[in-house]
Amino acid sequence: MRRPLRKTALASILFAGALLALAVTGEAQQAKKVPRIGYLSFGTASGSPYRTDAFRQGLRELGYLEGKNIFIDYRYADGKLDRLSALAAELVRLRVDVIVTLGPAPTRAAKAATATIPIVMASDSDPVGNGFVASLGRPGGNITGLSSQSSEINGKQLELLKETAPKLSRLVVFGTSTVPGQALALREIGLAAGAFNIQPQYLDILGPQDTETAFQAASKGRADGLLVLGGAVLGSQRMRILEFAVKSRLPATYSGRAYVEAGGLMSYAVNLADLDHRAATYVDKILKGAKPGDLPVEQPTKFEFIINLKAAKQIGLTIPPNVLARADKVIR
Repeated sequence: MRRPLRKTALASILFAGALLALAVTGEAQQAKKVPRIGYLSFGTASGSPYRTDAFRQGLRELGYLEGKNIFIDYRYADGKLDRLSALAAELVRLRVDVIVTLGPAPTRAAKAATATIPIVMASDSDPVGNGFVASLGRPGGNITGLSSQSSEINGKQLELLKETAPKLSRLVVFGTSTVPGQALALREIGLAAGAFNIQPQYLDILGPQDTETAFQAASKGRADGLLVLGGAVLGSQRMRILEFAVKSRLPATYSGRAYVEAGGLMSYAVNLADLDHRAATYVDKILKGAKPGDLPVEQPTKFEFIINLKAAKQIGLTIPPNVLARADKVIR
């Protein structure tokens, strides 16, 4: 009688173990089905909430509910370029399924951190020039997404600035020559400046140490207008540039709404919230099996003109009614 009991007990143990193994495997598979998205930004969590909100809204419209059927790991560099590499490496260690990047600097950090995890650029000024994709139509590799490049932006910026400050004749341009696409921007500014009888002065800011030198050169050149191009270096000096514009009483136009919301006069730029919203579509396609290298990089289709009346008042400038009427947003 003892042998059958032992066999029965052993069978029961084996059966229970098999059930436990199946349960553990099932739980692991269930957990693995919930994708994790890495979200890498050069800025701060509170700096551009409209961008994060637009991305989340795009995901919701596609059926993704954060914390339920999708997780998002947010990483912000707080305006410090040297933090991006460590943050990108951290997302790779978390084994996220996709990394969404907000701008060239985060994309470069993510690209250096992984060649296998798909990367979706929510915006990039020059994806080909930056070396992120082989071409817009066939990106190749593990990176795709949206370009913020447009050949008409800088000419339009100068046109609106001239309409706002009709006496403008000497324009100083702050840029960073190492940023791909800025050579094209300068050519466009030069053409527009010639048409409006404006003399442009380009000042190269390659790092924070060049900012004060640029301010001094602008003052010495008696600039009566300012145009600030994009790039992480200039973004890190945003508040100093805004303070300089107010102190010098310069009508200024900037590369994006973040400057205007922080106290700058005006910006005409790609609607980044629209690009962030569209980035969710790329995430969805990749999670469903698409390869990033096969997904074409899309161009911007929406632009926005923003004016800050508080900033205008600070420098004693009255915005002409015809310019004010064309603004998509007015900060009062």
